[in-house]
Amino acid sequence: MKTIVTTIAGALTLVACAAPATRISTGLQRYGLDQQRASCVGTRLQGDLSLGQLQQLGRAAAAYGKNDTSPGVLTVGDLLRVAGELRDPAIPLAVGKAAAGCGVMP
Repeated sequence: MKTIVTTIAGALTLVACAAPATRISTGLQRYGLDQQRASCVGTRLQGDLSLGQLQQLGRAAAAYGKNDTSPGVLTVGDLLRVAGELRDPAIPLAVGKAAAGCGVMP
């Protein structure tokens, strides 16, 4: 589950070229999440957040992981915590909804 969240964070920072939903979904699938749940998370985050919000979440998640004992690895709980620390209340709401709605919970 930790690698799944890391992939979300990485995909959120690289939202250029392909649609964010596609990039998030592709990254999640590389780490073993089935296509249905990966696409669900990507679609929900893209639908609920702007490109700027996705980038803000990705940067915050990447910075949070650098100080962890397992750099580059975040749990779903970590990602929710990071999202909650951002000044935009829409971000933690979207992350929580995507995780719960897509069955990607800790």
